[in-house]
Amino acid sequence: MSLPLRPPLSLGLGSLLLLLLLLLLATTAYSQTDGCSADPSSVLPLAYNTSQLACRPIWNNFILRYSQSEDHVLTIVLSTVYTVGWVGMGFSKDGSMIGSSAMVGWIGKTGRPHIQPFYLGGQSTKEVVVSESHLLTTSIPPVVVVYMAHIHLAFQLKFSAPVTKQELLFAFGTSIPVKNRLKKHSDRTSINFDFSAGTSSASAYPYQLKKTHGVLNIFGWGVLLPIGAIIARYCKQKDPLWYYLHGVIQFIGFFIGLAGVVAGIALYDKLHANVSAHRGLGIFILVLGILQVLAIFLRPDKDSKIRRYWNWYHHWVGRTALFLAVVNIFLGIQVGGTSDSWKVGYSVNLAVLFVTAVILEVFLWTRWSKKTVDPPTF
Repeated sequence: MSLPLRPPLSLGLGSLLLLLLLLLLATTAYSQTDGCSADPSSVLPLAYNTSQLACRPIWNNFILRYSQSEDHVLTIVLSTVYTVGWVGMGFSKDGSMIGSSAMVGWIGKTGRPHIQPFYLGGQSTKEVVVSESHLLTTSIPPVVVVYMAHIHLAFQLKFSAPVTKQELLFAFGTSIPVKNRLKKHSDRTSINFDFSAGTSSASAYPYQLKKTHGVLNIFGWGVLLPIGAIIARYCKQKDPLWYYLHGVIQFIGFFIGLAGVVAGIALYDKLHANVSAHRGLGIFILVLGILQVLAIFLRPDKDSKIRRYWNWYHHWVGRTALFLAVVNIFLGIQVGGTSDSWKVGYSVNLAVLFVTAVILEVFLWTRWSKKTVDPPTF
């Protein structure tokens, strides 16, 4: 009696394994060669025939295919490796995210494709909103397709004049948007792309100068100068140590803040941004700071009759400058479109300084009530 043979089962398992292996190899080969040699035309509408488009690798795995017609219609197919989240391409006037417009595509949790035009009014989620008025599309609808682990965003934009050099933004996020709300990108870049020559260069937007301006002003006006003021008010029992510490810290803080102002002037010359309130307040604070420095060299002797008035002047001009500096730092964070981490970080710093000042003020009044020191002056 012989055992029954089961060739259909063996053949089925072998065929299945072979099919899976071929599919894996095909997917790997496509993901590795999805440069300009690949052709996603088979999964895109006829209007987005990529064989008719110029192609350039842009950044990471981002591939830009494009063409421009005589009536100034720009056809775009943006491709990149995709697993989950969103992918976007933005058009900016100066290379900045703020005030630019973008086309963003993603695959929803149910597998439904989404592609929407967004206006980037700021860096917070609530300021990035769907807006069809900022990007003028044609009658051919935009599409988004995922094929062989790559996402393809295809869309057409209508312009009033030929598009040559254009500041472009590219970004992706790993969170699936819900109700068209984009979460913060995982990475992004900005380039200056020449559609007529097919070349790209680094964006002209001064990101580093903007960051330097913010860091110097926060550290100078928002950290060192308040610390120097706290030392002057609450450490006078350590005479003359308090005076030297106060003077050194204030001079260092002032010159760091001055460097921040100079960086701000250079930033304004490059961008000509409409930040009149922030700029005007910064100039006024700088004038108050200069007056405080000059006052040190005009400081009368303790026995002088005008020493009291000099003290009033020095104390209140300094406090006014510090208060306005706090206001202007928050204003700068707002108009600069920085992330919320800047606002949170400076708020924590401000809270620490405020709590420290309150505790020291209580100790000062306690010592005065015990008649160990002179009453505090304001």
